[in-house]
Amino acid sequence: MKSFNEPVMLGRTGLKVGRLGITSSYGAPAAAFEEAFERGCNYFTLGTFMKGRSNEMISAVQNISGNGQREKLVINLMEYTHSRWLGKRHFYKGLEKLGLEYVDVLMLGYYPNRPRKQVLDLAAELKEKGVVRHLALSGHNRRLFPKLREEGLIDIFQVRYNAVNSGAEQDVFPYTGGENRPGMITFTATRWGQLLKESKMPPGEKSLTAQECYRFVLSNPSVDVCMTGARSLEMMRENLETLDTEPLSPEEMERIRRIGDHIYGKPRA
Repeated sequence: MKSFNEPVMLGRTGLKVGRLGITSSYGAPAAAFEEAFERGCNYFTLGTFMKGRSNEMISAVQNISGNGQREKLVINLMEYTHSRWLGKRHFYKGLEKLGLEYVDVLMLGYYPNRPRKQVLDLAAELKEKGVVRHLALSGHNRRLFPKLREEGLIDIFQVRYNAVNSGAEQDVFPYTGGENRPGMITFTATRWGQLLKESKMPPGEKSLTAQECYRFVLSNPSVDVCMTGARSLEMMRENLETLDTEPLSPEEMERIRRIGDHIYGKPRA
């Protein structure tokens, strides 16, 4: 079995990415993001409406780019407004703050249905101008993703996936493989921390570690990147240790699924 230390291609995009994606949302210092990049974790995510917590990742991106390594970074800007006017305004402000000429990915998040035409037109416009290279979409409506795959408009999907919320195994992953497949990003590997809490475990069972949660996600061959967040350099280093591990054994997988079923608390569909 191979470790998670080897980069993969992000679907049909041609982008080579590390297996852990890094978000700016949890307040880690710039040094943590730069260390993650040195370990091969080059998929960085920021919201276009950048708040204070984004400043450290912005600094890291500028430092890495200033060292002549911009082409090794994969920068994803997430746009949440669902508005053409606000979306365009926020996008260019974000691009200016980062000091970049383009971003690799523009992610439309979070969509329960197909984005409105005006939003898709904006995305197409930004791609045509060369300031966006690939289009992504995030959402909780799993049945939407196979439909969008058929349309071929979206290059990358981001879907919720963990041991509790594992429905993507039936509703998304089987329909997004094969030739010309979209990239697959997953988020909430720890189920917002619930998989780490002793109080949520079955009787007599130890809580999971964050590393076990990431390994569960990355053990699925449909997943390219598992998103992770850190509040400190120490936490980032703990998360990065996942890269030196291997896919779960059948026994480990069975245990984590049993815990997930317990937290889910009702029969699976």
